[in-house]
Amino acid sequence: MDAGVHVRIARPSRDPAAVERFYVAGLGLAVLYRAAGAGPGEHDLLMLGWPEASWHLEIVSGPQLVVRPGPSAEDLLVLYLAAPVDDTLVARLTAAGGRRVAQGPYWDRWGVTFEDPDGYRLVLSSRSWSSAG
Repeated sequence: MDAGVHVRIARPSRDPAAVERFYVAGLGLAVLYRAAGAGPGEHDLLMLGWPEASWHLEIVSGPQLVVRPGPSAEDLLVLYLAAPVDDTLVARLTAAGGRRVAQGPYWDRWGVTFEDPDGYRLVLSSRSWSSAG
């Protein structure tokens, strides 16, 4: 394996338009790909990320989708910013449909946590990946 391997984080959504608004207008990700499920067993697909990143968030939805979102408080997408979380970013995420929540002493000390419109949690950590240990 090599450190440049691309990572896909896939999850179902009840409201992909609201999720897109949260991650694009709020967080600043780009829509990398979009497709509508056209046949039996297919689902709608929305890929979000930063074009040069080695990861993307894949949102699946539509009438063919069997699995519905079932987030827990421990389903975290953590972004290590290596800087304080900007108040403007917090305001944008709130305006885009996010809800700020407490995530426990560790994450509350080192960042800000939001629930996205499906209830999955996004942690913006002020730490760097190398100091997160």
